[in-house]
Amino acid sequence: MSARRAVSARRALFVPAALALGVALTLTACQSGGDGGEAKPAQSAASGAPAGTAPDGTAGAGAATGAAPAAQPAAGAPAPAAGAPSAAAPVAGTSARPKNPAASAPGSGGGAGGGEAYAYSHPCEARSLTVKVTARAEAPAQRVIEVRNQGTTACGLSYYPLVSLGDSKAADHGKDVTPLVPSGLGGAPAYAVAPGQTAYAVLDLNPGGGGAAGVDQLNVLPDGEHMPTAETRNFPLGVGAKAGRPKLGLYGATVAEAAASAATADRQA
Repeated sequence: MSARRAVSARRALFVPAALALGVALTLTACQSGGDGGEAKPAQSAASGAPAGTAPDGTAGAGAATGAAPAAQPAAGAPAPAAGAPSAAAPVAGTSARPKNPAASAPGSGGGAGGGEAYAYSHPCEARSLTVKVTARAEAPAQRVIEVRNQGTTACGLSYYPLVSLGDSKAADHGKDVTPLVPSGLGGAPAYAVAPGQTAYAVLDLNPGGGGAAGVDQLNVLPDGEHMPTAETRNFPLGVGAKAGRPKLGLYGATVAEAAASAATADRQA
């Protein structure tokens, strides 16, 4: 009886001890598995593997594909218009250099048809000019020579036209009368005439009065420095015209300016 009680007592003590040992072993196994799971990320980070890459080298979720991500526009910056060229690359067929605004004019003077600088190096052609001679109402002995540029570009004339007075019926014009012109000339190399502009020159046939008769024709070459004498135009002076030491002025923009210049003529042309 007492032996049975001893066996029962030993069984009662063995079962709880075995259960306790099993629980302890289970806890140890769990702790060992947890430590191994936490060591893997640490080993990966220490080995220098890129973020988002698994330990075996394969790309994981969110890993880079080899191209750098596109730069995002700043907050609030307007989006570029559809089809607009990129600011980083030039548009095909364009130049980075600004156009020259004067490239459209034929000369350096600027504006349509060139300017004075262009005219100085481009003498007028006779075919582009019209020449007209009229009597001045307030001074019957004076003749106004009008030279108009009918061309499309500016051109240059000599300071004054080449003028002579003579007999239209004479076979020899060697004795034709030439007028006095102003002295002390200088400045611009030519008288510039813009397209559609008229240059005026005034000839005083008889400034001192009492001139001799026998002349009835006025011969005008618009530019005596660049035009051949074959381009000379002839104009009748009318009945009773007299010439005595005539004076010719420089080209001017108005008749009054040209007349004032004629009054200063003091040397033989």
